[in-house]
Amino acid sequence: MKDRIDPITLAVLTGRMEQIADEMDATLFRAAFNPIIAEAHDASHGLYHASTGDTLVQGKSGLPIFVGVMAFAVKAVIDKAAEVGDLRDGDTYIFNDAHLGGTHLSDMRLVRPYFRDGELFCYLASVGHWHDVGGAVPGNYNPAATEAFQEAFILPPVKLIRSGVMQQDIVDILLRNTRLPQSAMGDLNGQLGALDLGQKRLDELLNEYGVTTVRAALDALADRADALMRSELAELPDGRWEAVDYLDNDGITDEALPIKVALEIKGDRMSLDFAGTAPVTAGPVNIALPTAVATAYVAIKHIFPDLPANAGVMRPVAVRVPEKSLLAAEFPAPVGGYTETILRMIDVIFSAAAHAAPERVVANAYGTINALSMAGKRQNGQPWVMFSFFGGGHGGSVESDGLNHGNAPISTATIPPMEILEAAYPVMFREWALRPDSAGAGQHRGGLGAIYEIELLEEKAEAFLFGERGRFSPNGVAGGERGARNIFSFEQRDGWKKPPLISKMLGIKLEKGQAVRLETPGGGGYGLPKKRAVEAVARDVGLGYLTPHKATELYGSAWKKALS
Repeated sequence: MKDRIDPITLAVLTGRMEQIADEMDATLFRAAFNPIIAEAHDASHGLYHASTGDTLVQGKSGLPIFVGVMAFAVKAVIDKAAEVGDLRDGDTYIFNDAHLGGTHLSDMRLVRPYFRDGELFCYLASVGHWHDVGGAVPGNYNPAATEAFQEAFILPPVKLIRSGVMQQDIVDILLRNTRLPQSAMGDLNGQLGALDLGQKRLDELLNEYGVTTVRAALDALADRADALMRSELAELPDGRWEAVDYLDNDGITDEALPIKVALEIKGDRMSLDFAGTAPVTAGPVNIALPTAVATAYVAIKHIFPDLPANAGVMRPVAVRVPEKSLLAAEFPAPVGGYTETILRMIDVIFSAAAHAAPERVVANAYGTINALSMAGKRQNGQPWVMFSFFGGGHGGSVESDGLNHGNAPISTATIPPMEILEAAYPVMFREWALRPDSAGAGQHRGGLGAIYEIELLEEKAEAFLFGERGRFSPNGVAGGERGARNIFSFEQRDGWKKPPLISKMLGIKLEKGQAVRLETPGGGGYGLPKKRAVEAVARDVGLGYLTPHKATELYGSAWKKALS
C-alpha cells in the first residue's frame, strides 16, 4: 500500500524536485564549452525511478524528447548493473549508444545512482549534445552513413566513476575519439557538476522531509499524471483516424519514405499504431524504438499541454511500432538523422489528432532542424568545426498565427545566435532574415521560415547538410494550406548549386568567400484562407511577410482596400 500525502506537501515537494532538475540544467548550460549546449540548451536533467528507470521529474529547460528516451537510458544502466552485479554508491555510468538510450550518438548520457542510508533511492541523469564524437563527418550528422560506425564513436554503458574514483582510462578513450577534446572535456565536467549539484540538493530535500514522504510524493505525481491523462482522453470522441507524411529520402537512395499513424481513442485510452511506415533504411533516417516511444510522448504533451512531465502520462497510451520499420531500427543501423524522423512522427500525430480535436493541435511546423556543419583548419593548423541547427516557421493554431522563425517542436532549445557563431568560427552571415511568402495560408497563417547565407572566411572548408522538407512541405490543418518547402544551395566557382538529394549532402568543398544558403520552410496554415481577416493580410504585406502578388494569389484582392 502506498503512503498517502496531503496536497499542500505534494505541491511543495513538486516544486522543490522540479527546482533540483532546473538547477542541474542551469549548471550545465553555464559550464558547457560547446554552443550547442551552452547557447542552444541541447541537454536535459532529471530524476528517474530506482527499478524501472521511469521519469519522475525533469527540468523545464531541457529538451522534451529526452523525457522519454532518458528513461530507456537509465533502464539500460539498471540492466547493465544487474548483469554485472556491482552497483555502488559513488558510481557514475557514461554512454552514447543510441540503440539503447535513444536519439543519436552525439548525445552523451551520464547516469548516477543515488543512495540514501545505503539503499538505492533513485537515479540522477544528465544528457548533452557533444560537439563532435568522432565518425566520418565533423559534428556527426553524416547523411551518407549506412551503419552507426560511420556516424560516431560508440560507447556502451561503462563506469566513468567507480565508488567515487574517476576512471581516467575512460576519459582518455573519450578524448582520443573527438576532433575537439577541449570542448568534450569541458562538457563532461559540466555534466558531472550538474550531477554533483543534483545529489547535494536531494540530500538537502531528504534531510528536511525524509525518504518516506518524498517517495510518496513521487508516487503521487505519477498517479495523478495517469488520472489527468485519462480524464483528458475521456473528453474526446471515440474513433480511429489516420495520417501519412513522407521523408524526402534516406540520404542514400532518392526515394520518399512514408511515416503513417492510426490514432484511436476508446474511452480513457489511446493507441498510436505506426503500421504502414517504411522499413529500416540503408541511410541514417532510422530511429531506435526508445526514440519512437519518446516522440509519441512529446506529441502527446503538445496536444495535452497541462499534463505533468513524468511517466504516468503514458500509462493510458499504447504505442505500437512495427518491427523492422525505420522507427524500430536495431544496431548497427545508422540513426544520426533521428531529428528529421521524429519531427515527421510529430507531424503525422498532429494531423491525425486534428480529425478528433482540431482545436488542440497546431498545423505542421517546418519539420527539419537543417543540421549544418562546416569544418576545416585555421591558418595555425588548429581544427575547427561549426555545427548548428536552424529555425523555421511553426504551424498556425485555432488561436493565432504560427510563430515566425522558431525552433523545432521537439525541443525548448534555442537557435545559437549569429554573433556567437561568428565569434567562434571563421564564418560571416551575409543574411539572417525572415523568408517572405513562406508561410502556409489559412485563417491563421503559419509562421515564416528564415533565410541564412553563411560565407567562409578561411581559405577552405567542407560543409555537410542533413535536412528534410525539400520535397514535401509542411501540412496545414482544418483547411489550412501548406508552408513553403526547404531550399538549400551552395556557392561554387561557376555559380550556385543544389544537392542531388535535395536536402542532404556531404563533402561540399568551399573556398574563401564562398557561401552556403538555407531557405527554411514556413509552417502550415490553420483554417480556410478565405476566413482570414483582410486587415491581417494587409498587415503581412505591409511588414514584408507577403509580397503583394502572393497575397492576392492566396487571399484574393480585398486586402488592398484594407491597406489603403
